[in-house]
Amino acid sequence: MPVSQRPPAGPASKPPRRRGVFLLGQRTLRRYFGFSRRETSGFVVLVGLLLLWLVLPSLLRPALPSYDPAPDQRRLNAWATELAARRTARPAFTSRYPHRGAPVAQVPLAPFNPNQLSEMEWEARGLPRYVARRIVRYREVIGGFRAKEQIRRTYGLDDSVYTRLAPYIQLPDQLPPHEPRQYAANRRKEYFEHQPFSAGASRFARKPARLAPFDLNAADTTQLMQIRGIGRGYARRIVEYRQRLGGFRTQAQTAEIYSLRDAPDLVDSLRKYTFVAPSFAPTPLDVNNAPFEVLQAHPYVGKRLARVLVAFRQQHGPFRQPTDLRQIRILDQATYEKLAPYLVLR
Repeated sequence: MPVSQRPPAGPASKPPRRRGVFLLGQRTLRRYFGFSRRETSGFVVLVGLLLLWLVLPSLLRPALPSYDPAPDQRRLNAWATELAARRTARPAFTSRYPHRGAPVAQVPLAPFNPNQLSEMEWEARGLPRYVARRIVRYREVIGGFRAKEQIRRTYGLDDSVYTRLAPYIQLPDQLPPHEPRQYAANRRKEYFEHQPFSAGASRFARKPARLAPFDLNAADTTQLMQIRGIGRGYARRIVEYRQRLGGFRTQAQTAEIYSLRDAPDLVDSLRKYTFVAPSFAPTPLDVNNAPFEVLQAHPYVGKRLARVLVAFRQQHGPFRQPTDLRQIRILDQATYEKLAPYLVLR
């Protein structure tokens, strides 16, 4: 009989259904999570392994013995007894200040000499310990009290305490007045004659009150120092600046010196007592042939402008006229006007 013509199997041929709890749980997981049958079996196995991992430590842990503290307590008691037996009595500490802890007993007031009292005796008369210490130290510094006002000036001494003690202090109230010392006329004259900075023995010569004007470009440091306010340092700087500049064309150029910028009175004195000869010709500065060291030493050129001048003449050739320097951008009009009288083109 062909397979297609076989009659369908009846109810008796179907396998019996298993309704165990395990199968019911698998079906629930598949239905809820959408697992396949293989995934559901793996999930169940994984959960079982996790539970076994959590329970296994408690199953494998050995049973701990019960702790009895009695032996340890007996051992600690034995150690404490041994330490107590070894302990020796420490010697009593002797203080360097035996009266510091306990207050000093007070004594009734009676006339006393303050130059003979100690710190404890001052405390016995009602003074604090720190004030008594200051009074004794003050007395040692000045060599003894001579009046009550010296005691009253002690720092920290209360006025009420001083008022209570003042009637019993065996000293005068005020110091005796100082007697003016009398010097003989000859002693006074001898004293002033032997002074190192007196008028007769002075190391510094007086500067002339009236000074004739002199040439600023020909003067040396000695001649410049005759002006009031101009010392050795100022005179040396003026001469050095004149040499770097090539000579002053006007007295106003002295105000360009760094040390004289904040001293307008000295600049006015230089204008008053110096002059520049009309025929004076300053030392020329050859910008076409001078090396970099000579150019940068000039006060109106400097290192930056000297470097540009050397590079410009190497690239464009020598300067033909002074106005050609205006092609340099870093050379402003004011610097060019001051530098022009010193320029020479060769």
